[in-house]
Amino acid sequence: MNNFIAVNEPVLSGNEGKYVQECIDSGWISSEGPFVDRFEQEFAKKIGRKYAVAVSSGTAALDVAIAALKIGPGDEVIMPTLTIISCASAVIKAGGTPVLVDCNPNDWNMAVDQIESLITPSTVAIMAVHIYGLPVDMNPIFSLAIKYNLIIIEDAAEVIGQTYHKRSCGSLGKISIFSFYPNKHITTGEGGMVVTDDLQLANRCRSLRNLCFQQTQRFVHEELGWNYRMSNIQAAIGCAQLEKLDEHVLLKRKIGEKYSSIFKGVKGIKTPLLKTEYADNIYWVYGVVLEDALLVDAQPIMNSLKENGIGTRPFFWCMHEQPVFNKMGLFMNQKFPVAEKLARKGFYFPSGLNLNDEQIERVGHTFIKILRQYY
Repeated sequence: MNNFIAVNEPVLSGNEGKYVQECIDSGWISSEGPFVDRFEQEFAKKIGRKYAVAVSSGTAALDVAIAALKIGPGDEVIMPTLTIISCASAVIKAGGTPVLVDCNPNDWNMAVDQIESLITPSTVAIMAVHIYGLPVDMNPIFSLAIKYNLIIIEDAAEVIGQTYHKRSCGSLGKISIFSFYPNKHITTGEGGMVVTDDLQLANRCRSLRNLCFQQTQRFVHEELGWNYRMSNIQAAIGCAQLEKLDEHVLLKRKIGEKYSSIFKGVKGIKTPLLKTEYADNIYWVYGVVLEDALLVDAQPIMNSLKENGIGTRPFFWCMHEQPVFNKMGLFMNQKFPVAEKLARKGFYFPSGLNLNDEQIERVGHTFIKILRQYY
């Protein structure tokens, strides 16, 4: 379908081609090239961290972060149930146990007021995952981390360029991670980053992403790691994208505001919060949640939109309902009603940086027309 509006289409309008050509001309296309160091340094400076370690994906960043922190058997990590599976799988693969928290119905982030009751002597960390454009309310988490001597792991994959009380998201954890998948505010195609202010932790991350090679005897290994390296070509694209980050954030907010103006007063849906007391929405994606009064889940609406040439994507599916984890005996008989509703009744519209006003109008008014069939 030639006029199909995809969920995301990245914008590569800066120096991406120029920098990639430099990689090709120089022959530096592997992870040994100079753009990797440059991207790490420039990204760390932009976020306000001392150290950044480029990796092959956001999932790789979580694996490396968990391993660097030496989380393992007997350790519990509190996290939201509504998130990407990578958050839970990183802990489980390390031998740890995710402890799940429900969501807030308003901003769709983890319900921080539920965390303290879940802390046990086995709890070692809280994983704060910022989702869909607004950050988790971090001040209560800071207090709990101090009170119980816990590590804060921050997943800032969806909020590149966002702030919490004017502090950069990604600067709020002992260790924080990012993803550069094509639907993020900056992309390297595939890619991720681990950031921290702890030199020892950063060095462990560098070792773990590189098969734990040793400096003195390269092929003698004291620990198992991964080949999670980012290539010089990917990093070159990242450097170009980083130069445009502020522009991309402004564009995302304009897209969000345009959708919100179209949906103002529309019955039967909950739209994203414009802001909270600690952040303005960055609209990583523009999602809606169908109200209970509409006796329909998201999927039929999404199917109708697809038939009209409009791509959508559902919200995350809850960790406690993932078949793969249930087969392991995890999260059995657990219930998180807010997250379960969001997973079933939430989805998001085309939200890519290449989206224009005409497309947003078409998406919005087509959705309203479909929605009226269910009033």
